Amino acid sequence: MSETNSAKWYVVHTYSGYENKVKANLEKSVENRNLQNLIHQIVVPTEKVVEIKDGKKKSVDRKVFPGYVLVKMVMNDESWYVVRNTRGVTGFVGPGSKPVPLTEAEVRSLGIKEAQTSVDIKVGDSVRVIAGPLENFIGVVEEIYLDRQKAKVLISMFGRETPVEFDFVQIQKIQ
Repeated sequence: MSETNSAKWYVVHTYSGYENKVKANLEKSVENRNLQNLIHQIVVPTEKVVEIKDGKKKSVDRKVFPGYVLVKMVMNDESWYVVRNTRGVTGFVGPGSKPVPLTEAEVRSLGIKEAQTSVDIKVGDSVRVIAGPLENFIGVVEEIYLDRQKAKVLISMFGRETPVEFDFVQIQKIQ
C-alpha cells in the first residue's frame, strides 16, 4: 500500500487537440503492460459551457487546460517511460522536463475528483442493479475495482451466472 500513498498528480504536456487521444493511448498502455499499480488515474480537465450558435443554445465540454493532461501516478523509471513515450506527449511540466508533482492545494483548486473512494459493498455481497439495461436484476459481487469505480457482479440470466461489470453508482447493496 506504500505505492498508493506515493502516487501524486503530474501535469503532462501534449500536442494541442490530442488530449483525449493521449488519455486513451495512455489508458491502453497501462492496461496492456498491467501498470494499474503505478498509473492510477488520467484526467483531461473539462468544464460545461453554454455556446450560442445560429441562435441555439448548446451545452459543450471545453478543455480547461488545452494541451495538458493530468496523471496520478507513482513516479519511477517505468511509469515515466510509459507516459513520456505515449504518442502525442511532449513531456512533463517541470524545470528541464523533470516532473514536479502538484501540491495538495493545487489538486484541490483544480477540483479533481479522487478515484479512490470508500464503498459500502464487498466481495460476496448481494446487490441490486439500480440503473442501466439490467435494472432490477440481483447479483453477487465477485470483484471490486476501486481504481476504476467498478464492480464485477454475477447476474443470473437465462439460467446461468453471467459476470457483468457495473459502475458503483449502478448498484446498491441489499440489506
